[in-house]
Amino acid sequence: MSTSACNLLVLFGSQTGTAQDCAEKIVREAKRRHFSSRAVAMDLYNVANLLNEELVVFVCSTTGQGDPPDNMKTFWKFLLRKDLPATSLTNMKFAVLGLGDSSYQKYNVVAKRLQKRLEQLGACSILKLGLADDQHDLGIDAVMGPWLNDLWEVVLRLYPLPPGVEIIGSDVCPSPKYKVSILETVKLKDSENVKENFNEAKSVLQKNVKIGALCPFHARMFENKRVTSPDHFQDVRLIKLDISGSNLHYVPGDVAVVSPQNMPDTIQAFLSVTGLDPNTLFTLEQNDPDVPLLPNFPDPCTVQWLVTHYLDINSVPRRSFFELLKYHSQDELEKEKLEDFCSAQGQEELFSYCNRVKRTILEVLQDFSKTAANIPLEYLFDIIPPLQPRSFSIASSPKAHPNEIHLLMAVVNYKTKLHLPRRGVCSTWLASLDPNDPASTVPIWVKQGTIRFPTDPTVPLIMVGPGTGLAPFRSVIFDRCTAEHSAALVLFFGCRSQLKDFYCKEDFCTLTQSGPLKLFTAFSRDQENKVYVQQRILEQGDLIWKMIYLDNASIYIAGNAKSMPDDVRQALCDVLSSHGNMTTAEAAAYLQELERQKRYQVEAWS
Repeated sequence: MSTSACNLLVLFGSQTGTAQDCAEKIVREAKRRHFSSRAVAMDLYNVANLLNEELVVFVCSTTGQGDPPDNMKTFWKFLLRKDLPATSLTNMKFAVLGLGDSSYQKYNVVAKRLQKRLEQLGACSILKLGLADDQHDLGIDAVMGPWLNDLWEVVLRLYPLPPGVEIIGSDVCPSPKYKVSILETVKLKDSENVKENFNEAKSVLQKNVKIGALCPFHARMFENKRVTSPDHFQDVRLIKLDISGSNLHYVPGDVAVVSPQNMPDTIQAFLSVTGLDPNTLFTLEQNDPDVPLLPNFPDPCTVQWLVTHYLDINSVPRRSFFELLKYHSQDELEKEKLEDFCSAQGQEELFSYCNRVKRTILEVLQDFSKTAANIPLEYLFDIIPPLQPRSFSIASSPKAHPNEIHLLMAVVNYKTKLHLPRRGVCSTWLASLDPNDPASTVPIWVKQGTIRFPTDPTVPLIMVGPGTGLAPFRSVIFDRCTAEHSAALVLFFGCRSQLKDFYCKEDFCTLTQSGPLKLFTAFSRDQENKVYVQQRILEQGDLIWKMIYLDNASIYIAGNAKSMPDDVRQALCDVLSSHGNMTTAEAAAYLQELERQKRYQVEAWS
């Protein structure tokens, strides 16, 4: 029971799990200081109770082009209500930690806006806004570590521990989130094929799976086609899913969310290094009143299901992984190295060992095999993060492709200094599925995307989609081409080579002949001088200016966030300057106004 005079609430907005991991770390550290503390996703928290909270730490990431994470959107919308009095949160003390990436235009903007809004509502900030940058040499830990040290110094000054009560030392292992009760070993046929084992285990558990709002539809894959030439370095797939009977609805610009699975080879390797029996059947129970049980988690569950569907064994471990792993090491050399990785002096070495080469949790456990074999089953839920769903812009049209969802997906596979290539969990799994196998189903649901196209088909569209940024434009172009009257559609597509990675070439060549589409391509490696989409935009400056100024066209950009969005924006500014007789400042202001009107939208990813 807490001896502190105050509860510490940690609210997080997390898209990929990093902010949640940080929030859970804060809770562990709060409990070492005898605070009653819990971490809650913002949208799962009853925001009306915020009026009564005395001390809150907010941890939030920024997604896309300055958007809040999915599990923060409802909370944020409520905070922005104009009818909230300026004295709403005068009882609350708070601190905000933002997690961002400075390569994006709107770096950490969600945290900045949250800090400002909380102050507008009367809350008292106890600490300078923390802005962690994933681009830093040491990642987000470079800012997060010192910020957390400052946080505890301020918090304990405001709420000192009672006399005789000491901070629980870092040498004491925290209690696990859950209790695990082993029931039995499920009797399955002996097989070296992990997938077969899983399918049989799944039938044992199916009746116990809790169906709810987060339960995805299992869509049958009926096409898995490579759309790059066999000799091209990158494997890109057009995947087609049958959603008949799902009651799933989407519009162009929406996003399909996929729950991935780990691959059989990595599952088997994990089971081998940890010594776990895949057929062990267990149930989860609450061990901490502040930590609810997992929603939609099978009860009972097999270790096979846990490793296949829940544990993110192929992710690059965060610092918290090592901080928790060290408690289970009884080997002197391994424990010494783990403790070194957790020290302030060992951060550069840890970053080189993990982040620079993208070493996975599985590979770390193989390096620390004696420790891996000593991890209790219940601690896996603390040490290893859950698999996160992956989002893909939908590349099909609900009108042209009824009862279907198409995904345009690059299979992630690249080399580092490590022997084995790095593989994307979701893309590798999807690419491995055989569309001729009736069991090839994909757990999927739909959410609103960053890009929102006008519902009026008479609004002209200018679209810039190099690489797989093409996906949302394939959706809206097919949709518009089914309409009776559609305004002009202009697409700028860029790739390396016309013969190697011109995705969906047949689709677009047909649509340019029979519909309102004009296509301008930039094949960067087909000639001595590289050509990119921004150069094609400059070449078509007169057309673009007339569409924007005379026809009120909307502009959409989708693709890699590294430099393309900035380069395209600059090209559009140059077009406005040269064809609209604007100064550089006027052109930039004109684009900002288009952005405010939602006539200029960007969807970018790293």
